[in-house]
Amino acid sequence: MKADVASVANDWLTQQQGGVRRWLLSAMGLGAAGTVLLCVQAGLLAWALNAMLLQNANVRDVLPAAAGFVLLALVRAACAVQARRFGFEAGRRVVADVRKRVLEAFRARGPAWLARQSSADLITRTVDGVDALAPYYARYLPQKAAAVLLPLIVLVAAFPADWVAGLVMLVTAPLVPLFMVLLGGVAERASQRRWVTLLRLGNQFFDSLQGLVTLRLFGAGARRRVLLAERSEAYRRETMSVLRVAFLSSLVLEFFAMVSIAVVAVLVGFRLMWGDVAFTHGMFVLLLAPEFFLPLRALGALRHARMDAVSAAGDLAALLTRVPPGHAPVSTPSPAVDAPMHPPCIELEDVRFEYAPGRAGLDGVTLHLAAGSTTVVVGASGSGKSSLLQLLMGFHAPSRGTVRVDGHALDAFDAQAWCARIAWLPQRPHLFVGTLRDNVRLARPDADDMALERAARAAGLDAVLRDLPQGWATPLGEHGYGLSGGQAQRVALARAWLRDAPLLLLDEPTQHLDEASAHAVQQAIAELRRGRTVVQVAHRLDAARTADQVVVMAAGRVIEAGTPAQLLADRGAFFRLLQNEEAA
Repeated sequence: MKADVASVANDWLTQQQGGVRRWLLSAMGLGAAGTVLLCVQAGLLAWALNAMLLQNANVRDVLPAAAGFVLLALVRAACAVQARRFGFEAGRRVVADVRKRVLEAFRARGPAWLARQSSADLITRTVDGVDALAPYYARYLPQKAAAVLLPLIVLVAAFPADWVAGLVMLVTAPLVPLFMVLLGGVAERASQRRWVTLLRLGNQFFDSLQGLVTLRLFGAGARRRVLLAERSEAYRRETMSVLRVAFLSSLVLEFFAMVSIAVVAVLVGFRLMWGDVAFTHGMFVLLLAPEFFLPLRALGALRHARMDAVSAAGDLAALLTRVPPGHAPVSTPSPAVDAPMHPPCIELEDVRFEYAPGRAGLDGVTLHLAAGSTTVVVGASGSGKSSLLQLLMGFHAPSRGTVRVDGHALDAFDAQAWCARIAWLPQRPHLFVGTLRDNVRLARPDADDMALERAARAAGLDAVLRDLPQGWATPLGEHGYGLSGGQAQRVALARAWLRDAPLLLLDEPTQHLDEASAHAVQQAIAELRRGRTVVQVAHRLDAARTADQVVVMAAGRVIEAGTPAQLLADRGAFFRLLQNEEAA
């Protein structure tokens, strides 16, 4: 199984090369050019040494060779710098592309899927996991190509000068990659363990940070610190294990490289003494011998970059290629029809949705939501109300049945265009770090100040603005820190007004508010509902009295549907819910 995961990760890493092949080939080409120039440099240096040591030439005689040597050194340095730039550009582009696709995968799966995931796990994969790809493409892949190509160039240059030394290098070269392969399995297993430990540490730390108030109130902070310390120590041990393997690998590679260079040096020395090889040729080969093994040694030093990338790629490949049941694919087909600009008529026919295998959020739901009507959905927690809204937003695909909008299947619309036709008001609106203006304008980035003011008046946000010294420029902290729950809900209402969408979806927008704030928000919602198709999930049943249709749900099914007057007259489930609320 682990071999299969590694194979999938390697295949996925190979697939990502397509978009940056030009940059990688440019880096490899410059590396090869630098090696050719190195061979020329070695020839010039060997000739100059021979002229000065054995032919009594003066400095003026070797000055052109010295000037050529310096010039080639400068050109080689420029090639190396540019090759590094090309490599880093390849890494940067891959990281940007993968991170964009990961975020798109999150968006395609929708908030319901994200809510069931560990936030720390997603952050670690999106940040640390994606960042681990950069060194692989920026340095490891160019060096891998250099380890194959550059020694061949050196051999081509060395064989005509001294075939014996060239043969020694050719025979000893496979020892280096052989030991890299032998140590590779141990290194990859250690790297996988380190990655899993990092994910667990991230989860523990993020959970502790989010639950800091709870930990302090229950006096559990010390125990949590011990747990984090243990996780940190485990991560340190796994990191040191990877480093030990890396250092051992480097030691073995350096040993065999030095032994091979020493063998070449001894052979050249004896053959010079016996007169079997010219000084210029012997010196040329001696100068090239270290350069022959240098790319292989550098590749061994970069194996950790490959191990980290493979460890992260396994999770990223699964995230980008595997679509959970009931979710739309990450790559959606071209839309067949345009999303409606008018209040839509929505029909659900025998719809079943499973948010996990065998666990249905909706089961056989059939509903008719007339254009321009208001439908209030009520029921106990877990009855399927939120699943219904998620389905209408297009974040899920039904496992059975059909959702139609104006006679067209919902999946025939472009997902982004459909979302643009929806105004959404949740229980707890998410406010981002930034100004109040930025948070409201999120609904329509091109809105001018006049449109903002109109939305603020309609939502009752103008009263909040008068109490804020900086007005629209008031900075908000994370999750709207600085505003009360009722004020945050008015910001969300202003967004909905500014959106001016034909479909309004409300998910218990007054549940966490006090009576006064809930009444004010509900009044603003009553104005917002006019001229729109509205689906509102409500826990306060007062909102249902003014609806065109009330739907009562239980266990993912519709058990009652009709006008408020009809349901009250039938004295069924809705009547009992209303009685219980009044009694409370």
